[in-house]
Formats: sequence, structure tokens, C-alpha cells
Amino acid sequence: MFKGNIAQAMQMAQRMQDNMKKAQEELAALEVTGSAGGGLVSVTLSGKFEARRVHVDPQALGDAEMLEDLLLVALNEAVAKVNEESAKRMQAATAGMPIPPGLRGLF
Repeated sequence: MFKGNIAQAMQMAQRMQDNMKKAQEELAALEVTGSAGGGLVSVTLSGKFEARRVHVDPQALGDAEMLEDLLLVALNEAVAKVNEESAKRMQAATAGMPIPPGLRGLF
């Protein structure tokens, strides 16, 4: 009986690890865009937080301080979107089982 539980737990762990790997691959291919100033500035990040594109409308070029603020807002919005999407996909991959913070990188 004990051996069956261990084998079942190992199979479950393997499925979860496979699901996590798939979710990580999907996140690597994901692109999200944050924008600010009604679209004057936008920043596109990958699911691994790599900057892919930055767009600045020429209208935003007149005021450097405003442009800096818009870039920060757009970047922070994109980061929040990546974090949100990552949490959703990882939760789905682990079937809702909580993964301790120290173990998240192992899966």
C-alpha cells in the first residue's frame, strides 16, 4: 500500500513538472504590452520580462519629464501583466497546488 502511494505521488509530481515546463515555454513566447498616456507610449515585454518593443509617439517627445513618467507607467503595466499571466499559468500547471517560493524555480 505504501509503495503504491509513493508511485502515485511520483507520477503526480512528474505530471506537474511537465505541466510547469510547458507553462514556462508558453510564457517565454508570450508578449504583453503596457501603455500610458492614451497610447502615447507603449512597452512590450516577453513572458520572461525581456523588452521586445518600445513605442513613443512623436507628440510625447516635447516634454522629457512627462516622457519619463509615461515610460515608467507603461513598463510597470507590462510587468504587472506578465506577473498576472505567469501566476495564472503556473496555478493551472500545478492544478492549484501551492508551490513554496523556494521550490518554484525547480519546476
